[in-house]
Amino acid sequence: MVVSAYALGTMTFGGATDEAGSHKQLDRFVDAGGTLVDTADVYTGGESESIVGRWLAARPAEVTDRVILASKGRFPTADDPNGVGLSRRHLARALDASLRRLGVATIDLYQVHAWDPLTPLEETLSFLDDAVHAGKIGYIGLSNFTGWQLQRAVDVAAFTGRTRPVSLQPQYNLLSRELEWEIVPAAQANGLGLLPWSPLAGGLLTGKYKRGERPASQTRFGDRSMPSQVMYEARSAQQRTWDVIEAVAAVAADRGVSSAQVALAWVAARPGVTSVILGARALDQLEDNLAAADLTLTAEEIQRLDTASDPAPADYPYGNFGAFQRLRPITGGRPSLSTR
Repeated sequence: MVVSAYALGTMTFGGATDEAGSHKQLDRFVDAGGTLVDTADVYTGGESESIVGRWLAARPAEVTDRVILASKGRFPTADDPNGVGLSRRHLARALDASLRRLGVATIDLYQVHAWDPLTPLEETLSFLDDAVHAGKIGYIGLSNFTGWQLQRAVDVAAFTGRTRPVSLQPQYNLLSRELEWEIVPAAQANGLGLLPWSPLAGGLLTGKYKRGERPASQTRFGDRSMPSQVMYEARSAQQRTWDVIEAVAAVAADRGVSSAQVALAWVAARPGVTSVILGARALDQLEDNLAAADLTLTAEEIQRLDTASDPAPADYPYGNFGAFQRLRPITGGRPSLSTR
C-alpha cells in the first residue's frame, strides 16, 4: 500500500480545532496530494474519528477513495475493567466503535496504540488476523513499541501464520532520537515502515519557545494542567535542546524557510521513515508544514543537525564500545579484534 510522504494527524480535531477547521485541513491536505489520514479512538474522546467520518460522508468518492485511513485502539474508552488493553474483548468493541464513528466498512491501517503487558500477544494477533480476514482491517500496525516488542510481534505472527504488522508509529524528532539505537534497526530488518508522530517535538522545534521565557498560555506547553508541561520543563533544562533549536533556526534562515519545515524535512529523510505525521491546530500551520515536502536538505545541513541533536548514548552497548556494530564491512575480510 502506497502512502504520501506526509500524513495528516487528527489529534486536535474536536479539541483545539473545531469541526469546520478540521474539514478545511482535510480538504487542503488531500488537495495537496496527501493520502494518509491518522486518527485514534481516544482522540478527543472519539470525536476526532466522528469528524473524519462526517468529512468522508460529505465528500465525493473521487476524493475519499484516495484516502488511506488509519486508526488505533488500546487505551480506555469506557469505565470498564475490560475496556482497555489489547485483549480480544476490548479490541473487538473498540474496532467496531471506530468503524461506526468513521462510517466505513474497512480501516486501511489499524494500529495497536501501545504494548499490553497483560494480554498474551497470541491473543492480540489472533484477533487482528481475524479482523483482516473479516474485511474490517486492511493492514496491521504497531505504535509506541520498543525494539524487542516489535521483534516479538513479528516473530509470533510469522510462527503462527497470522497477518504480520507492516508499520510502526513512534515518536521521532531531532530531540527524540534514542529509537535509532534499537527500534529503527528492528523496523528496517523486518520491513516495517516508520510513521513518526510529534516530528516537531510538540512545537519546540518551530522556534516559538524562547529560553528563559514561560510558554504562552495558549500554547501546548503553556497549559499548566497538561502533562506536556512536565516534558517542556525537563527538556528546556537541557543545553542540548537549545543547541538543536539554534541549529534548526540557523539552517532555516540560510534556506529562507521556517524552522518547522527544516525539522520535518530532517525526519522525512531518515532511514526507514515512510510518512511523517503532521499535527496542526490551524490551517496556516498545516500550510507551512506541507511546504516541507518541497525542501531537501543538503548533506552538510543534515550533518549540522545530526551533530547538534546527537543523544550521546552511554558507552555500552551503543557508544564507542559498540561502534564496530555500525561499521561497513572492511574490504578484504572482517575487522580483527584489535580494530575495536
